[in-house]
Amino acid sequence: MARPRTFDEERALDAAMRAFWANGYEATSTQDLCDATGLGRSSIYNTFSSKHDLFLRALARYMDAMTSTQVGILEDAERSPLERLRALFARVVDSEFECREDGHSIGCLTVNTTVELAGRDPEAAELLARDLAVRLTAISAVIRSGQSGGEITSPRDPGDLARFLNAIIGGMRIAAQGGADRAALEAITETALDALTR
Repeated sequence: MARPRTFDEERALDAAMRAFWANGYEATSTQDLCDATGLGRSSIYNTFSSKHDLFLRALARYMDAMTSTQVGILEDAERSPLERLRALFARVVDSEFECREDGHSIGCLTVNTTVELAGRDPEAAELLARDLAVRLTAISAVIRSGQSGGEITSPRDPGDLARFLNAIIGGMRIAAQGGADRAALEAITETALDALTR
């Protein structure tokens, strides 16, 4: 009979997620994961089967939390469409200054994984594509609503504008990792939102 687990699997997953987030997939060793989670190698492999499996579960957990927060902002009917987009950008900027290590932003695990693995890890690429589709659908819906109400005056296709804003957000996250300060990120936000009303 298998022995019951004596650790909190969710807490271990969160700790592993933070290690991957800060260091990337390749640079996070099994020992790093042991140190982060407080588990031995056998416990990690018995629970998660492999480093890759643990990474995919950590990435899915991260995306579920981040994307549900962003979609919640975008679906807030108390705000106008442009206000929802502004609130989304504000959340992105705030998160870059909440998630730091050694004084630097650790960025976004989704963006970091896209850069590191999307072109060579089909399972990670599939998770990333599903998450992207959810976010683009939510952003497109807000833009379409803003265009219908006249608040967003750009005549461009809502899907194209959603991809544009998503690319800006990814760039902001990378800029923050490179040392951009809050004022710089807020200036990028204003420039991106200006493009919707000109």
